[in-house]
Amino acid sequence: MATIRSVCAHDCPDQCSLRVDVENGRIQRVRGDPDHPFTAGFACGKTHQDTELVHSPERVTTPLRRTGPKGAGRFTPVGWDEALDAIAARWRAIIDESGPLALLGYAYSAHGGIMNRGLVNGLFHALGASRLEAGTVCDSCAAAAWHATLGPVGGADPESIVHSDLLVSWGCDLVTTNVHFWAKIAAERPRGLQVVVIEPRRSRTAKLADWHLPIRIGTDAALALGVMHVLARDGLCDRRYLALRTLGFERLEAEVLPRFEPRRVAAITGLAAADIERLAALYGNARAPFIRLGTGMTRLARGGQALRAVALLPGVTGAYARPGGGALLFTGNFCDLDTAVVNAPSGPADARRINHSQLGRALLELRDPPIRALFVAANNPAVTCPDAGKVREALGREELFTVVHDPFLSITARHADYVLPAALYLETEDLYRSYGSYYLQYGARAAPPPGEARSNFQVAQALAARMGLADPAFRLTEPELLREMLRGAPGAAALDADTVRSGRPIRIAPVGEQSFRTPSGKLEFHSQSLADDGLPPMPDWHPDPEETRDAARWPLRLLTGPGFFQPHSVYAGVASLRAREGPPVCVLHPAEAKSRDLRDGQLVRAANDRAAVGLVLRVSDDVPPGVAFVPGQRGDDETVFGSVNLLCADRYSDFGEGATYQSTWLEVAAWAG
Repeated sequence: MATIRSVCAHDCPDQCSLRVDVENGRIQRVRGDPDHPFTAGFACGKTHQDTELVHSPERVTTPLRRTGPKGAGRFTPVGWDEALDAIAARWRAIIDESGPLALLGYAYSAHGGIMNRGLVNGLFHALGASRLEAGTVCDSCAAAAWHATLGPVGGADPESIVHSDLLVSWGCDLVTTNVHFWAKIAAERPRGLQVVVIEPRRSRTAKLADWHLPIRIGTDAALALGVMHVLARDGLCDRRYLALRTLGFERLEAEVLPRFEPRRVAAITGLAAADIERLAALYGNARAPFIRLGTGMTRLARGGQALRAVALLPGVTGAYARPGGGALLFTGNFCDLDTAVVNAPSGPADARRINHSQLGRALLELRDPPIRALFVAANNPAVTCPDAGKVREALGREELFTVVHDPFLSITARHADYVLPAALYLETEDLYRSYGSYYLQYGARAAPPPGEARSNFQVAQALAARMGLADPAFRLTEPELLREMLRGAPGAAALDADTVRSGRPIRIAPVGEQSFRTPSGKLEFHSQSLADDGLPPMPDWHPDPEETRDAARWPLRLLTGPGFFQPHSVYAGVASLRAREGPPVCVLHPAEAKSRDLRDGQLVRAANDRAAVGLVLRVSDDVPPGVAFVPGQRGDDETVFGSVNLLCADRYSDFGEGATYQSTWLEVAAWAG
């Protein structure tokens, strides 16, 4: 039996280093790599089941051509050459009639690293097609707020937790989504590391914390500003650090903080004023407090303000200057690879841009030209996009020529004209860059894919050849492209391609105190760049008028988050994980269930004026009154009916034009069929 070193490619900040046991070309076991300092020899309970994912009988193993109505999932097998020739011919005809902007393609997150995701996007970049602003469904609001505050830099090194005396998990369920960081935290608790969790529900992480603050959804900015108010009032600010390394605190202190005294913040957040005082004292007196930020708090109308306020807290006390202090959202582009050779090998400098969060609207409404062809790889927009009903309506357009490259016949794939069988990450080779730790690693192919499945990389190159593209990226091998990405990249100057290809984890972490790459070169409490863009230059909190209107009409606010065994539809192909997660549920507080005469295990209808979704009710006081919690993004073949993002509008967040799932209001009642 051979053991291959690989890397987990699921969309997760940990990016596990793996050892894959292979016998006769078949994967037998997936386990953690003990040589990786951060992931430290264990893989999460989901990745451990990737043997089942790879060998799932539900895999698509041959190209398929649609034979029935869109959405019906009726196909007939065809050969690769027939499928690729037909796709290229249709694209050429559309370009001749409507121009390249009538094409839209994207690959996002699910099964690939830098090359397998990037080369699909590079294909459409080179063709001059419309460009998807990918990631707005996930983290663009958080990233935009972070960049406006610190600049495009990574945050605190998670391995510096060995120096921390306080860990604040703000808006993230670390046990579910960042388990290797949680393991580092757990190892430090015996020496006195205190753990505070700030999130609306009593998550797995909250249950293990020293203190849980069940904040009201959408009020994180108010809490952060209330903490700042107390820090300034009680002389717990580091005035020297504020003067040297930050910009605009004196304006925030004079113009904003007076409105956030603890009693008012308590009324906004639902927390006790005494707890706000206690949190501020705990944070202000900590030697090296570490804040781990989640993106969940930004997936609502005023999410950018929330993240910006929390990310500024370490600047108030000077924690950004101390080992073990600061804040971490993402580790960021810590290694400046030349990824343009993969994702932008040629093509116009700019083209029409389409927001991922408003994909359905774009497919239905764009003109001059309309989108006539769509290519989807490593994503399932019929489930994951906001206003998923609009996406499905668009995918049902007979005149929209849709190609989906997927390992499984997803809800999106069922609407395709052609479905191409996709290789999973263990069946490809690629370069991976973690976004939750400071590591770079190359993953080898552990085994061949089943049947005729091919990687994104192979499909992009095959289609590029048929479309007459001559860029080197479309004929080089993966090792050759790796060399091109490393060549001349300042952050990778010390890296040798052969060393990278060895597959060993490579640590590339910043040294010294937190750096800032804002226009001022400082941490910006006041941002002139934001003011110039018509956005508030300082963090603040105000109720959102649309949320206030919807709250008057619908009694429950939607809270979404990852399920422990089914965080998103990638894992839907693993039957054992589906069984362990159980049926898709809606979780209500006992008081809410009682007032509606609903019981645990009952089928319920979660609905608003956008859609109705059928789920199984779970009654638990882990969720506060007034909230309907739906974990995971589960497909229609698992729910009673529909999928949760049918309920969500495609409205933008305040920063970064991100998704606003948590700005959704609804009612829950008994399912009536």
